[in-house]
Amino acid sequence: PQVCWLAPEQTAGKQKPYMYTQGQAVLNRSFFPCFDTPSVKCTYSASVEVPEGFTAVMSATSWEKQNDNTFVFKMSQPIPSYLIALAVGDIVSADVGPRSRVWAEPCLIEAAKKEYDGVIEEFLAVGEKLFGPYVWGRYDILFMPPSFPFGGMENPCLTFVTPCLLAGDRSLVDVIIHEISHSWFGNLVTNATWGEFWLNEGFTMYAQRRISTEVYGSAYTCLEAATGRALLRQHMDNTGEDHPLNKLRVVIEPGVNPDDTYNETPYEKGYCFVSYLAHLVGDQSKFDAFLQAYVNRFKFQSITADDTLGFFLEYFPELKQKGVESIPGFEFDRWLNTPGWPPFLPDLSPGEQLMKPADELAELWAADGLNMEAIEAVDISAWRTYQLVYFLDQVLQKSPLPEGNVERLSKMYPKISKAQNAELRLRWCQIILRNNLEAEYSKVKDFLHSQGKQKYTLPLYRAMWSGSEPARALAMETFSATAPQLHVNVRNYVKKILGLE
Repeated sequence: PQVCWLAPEQTAGKQKPYMYTQGQAVLNRSFFPCFDTPSVKCTYSASVEVPEGFTAVMSATSWEKQNDNTFVFKMSQPIPSYLIALAVGDIVSADVGPRSRVWAEPCLIEAAKKEYDGVIEEFLAVGEKLFGPYVWGRYDILFMPPSFPFGGMENPCLTFVTPCLLAGDRSLVDVIIHEISHSWFGNLVTNATWGEFWLNEGFTMYAQRRISTEVYGSAYTCLEAATGRALLRQHMDNTGEDHPLNKLRVVIEPGVNPDDTYNETPYEKGYCFVSYLAHLVGDQSKFDAFLQAYVNRFKFQSITADDTLGFFLEYFPELKQKGVESIPGFEFDRWLNTPGWPPFLPDLSPGEQLMKPADELAELWAADGLNMEAIEAVDISAWRTYQLVYFLDQVLQKSPLPEGNVERLSKMYPKISKAQNAELRLRWCQIILRNNLEAEYSKVKDFLHSQGKQKYTLPLYRAMWSGSEPARALAMETFSATAPQLHVNVRNYVKKILGLE
């Protein structure tokens, strides 16, 4: 199950087959014999022989091509087995920075180079300033074929990402900050068990938002964090707050695949807990210094939440004296072992200055008689991705809008209705379906034909299937045309939604 074999039609170039591996959480055992647990770290080397005209790449610190078709790799730093990854296909590379290159199929390489030239080094440099040295040597990105079902996988030295990040206008480049942040949190300091996945993801969300604040400012970062909080709210509403998976320390029973416990909680509730620790310290630069000391203390190790929190109290003895670990309602034990909404939420009010105009504009578009004067007075040309996403989320919540409003909105903002940015396309397609806008169904179809990312594909099939007859017909028609290019897991999830099981 770990090795994905793609037929040519599942690639961007459609000429040659492709294969890649996806090890997280416990699938690498099906690829090579290993201790398939994040509690064990090792170095590795590999020799990979490929057919003529193919290139192999791995998550390794060094590699060389030995003769025409053998590639030799070496990872000189100890890593958990889930981070060992291989891809083979018709792939080429281009430099985009002093220690970074992009890899992609030939038909995508120009777009990848244009999108990421000079970008990665800036993010890496900020990460090093905040969290200490980047120890992995190179930071390369491999743009996967469109059927890759995930946003990104932080394989060290070579992050695998969805080609959906190639928006053509750099409007999604900041998505890579999350994967870069894993270079310190997850790859360097690793959760010892999948039951404490928040140690990887909660700290990475915090680190991502620290880098983003340095690069883009706190208003934009708070807006992005508000989008994350909304996803957590949605998840907890769907599952019920007291669901056992909605705590940070999850009990994974023997025989349960850790992947089946995956959800928003370790990311966003984990982020809230790390933010709470920062709040206890009360001084950003002191907390930044703690994070650097934490990475330095536990680098190349696998640790538990007890290790993390023990080190936190040891680093701040004055907080330990105050007994901060047992403040009623905010006990560390409660954070870890009680399901439900986070007891502490970081202040996202700096984002208000970006949210308020988006909220007000959505209100205007949801009105019965459109006040075009007020609408035209709002200039959205300078709005960045998450402000537009936030606006569209509000429009979606208010949908269906009064007759004719969505058509006018579509004409008024080609920046949205004709966007190549996948986050905007997803929301626009959801708005089209919620408002039964059959004239724009082709946009839904085009988007589903262009990529197979799980996060985009499943919500659209759910929306079509719960919609009108023509929407259900669109779902069936699109699925029968695109099924061969989807990842097998995504294909099975869609079948469930459409009742084809």
